[in-house]
Amino acid sequence: MAIEYRITLDDNHQFSYRIELNREYDVAVAQQAPAWTRLGHQQCSNCPLSRDQFSHCPAAVDLHRVIEDFRGLPAFKKVSVWVRTPEREYTKQVGLEEGLRALLGVIMATSACPVLARLKPMAQHHLPFANNQEFILRAVSLYLTRQYFNMREGRLADWELKGLVRLFQQLKLVNQAFWQRIHDTCEGDSNLKAFLTFFSMSSSMTVSLETQLQKIRPLVMSAGESFE
Repeated sequence: MAIEYRITLDDNHQFSYRIELNREYDVAVAQQAPAWTRLGHQQCSNCPLSRDQFSHCPAAVDLHRVIEDFRGLPAFKKVSVWVRTPEREYTKQVGLEEGLRALLGVIMATSACPVLARLKPMAQHHLPFANNQEFILRAVSLYLTRQYFNMREGRLADWELKGLVRLFQQLKLVNQAFWQRIHDTCEGDSNLKAFLTFFSMSSSMTVSLETQLQKIRPLVMSAGESFE
């Protein structure tokens, strides 16, 4: 199962990527990655990995090709992005920043990083170019579905979303560390801005979840009583 991305610049130069959704940490591949991907370089403060077992950060190893492909290019540069998931295809003319945000997000969520792996259910139903409202709605919906099955199977269900807030607090630490990793290697601003927008979307879940929920309330309540 894979997701394909193709980013085409205005000079028709193309960059193609195939992201396998089920992949493991490859020691041989990691050893060939650049120095900024080493686990100890700007390591996340909440990283659970041991340097004895992981010489390099799994997510950074997965990301480094994309980062190096686009380093030096301006974030506002217009590109054509084509995405194919197992279910459908998407095409959109966007700024490079938005295209990279979508690509970086799905790569990170399917990496061997145990913190980012918590986002894998979202990646398996990947929605490119999602705005903040869509991101919040999908994250909350998947989390609540999990709580429903916890309840049915005799486990404690977290209907107050406390665990979701804790998860995004952990992701915030990862995003901050990754921003610094990319800052250390990028010449232009496209990768940095893409990461900043990805960071801001996930951070919105920790600043005020209630505020974010109120923003999507009109959408989910517009059906009135029809679901009862």
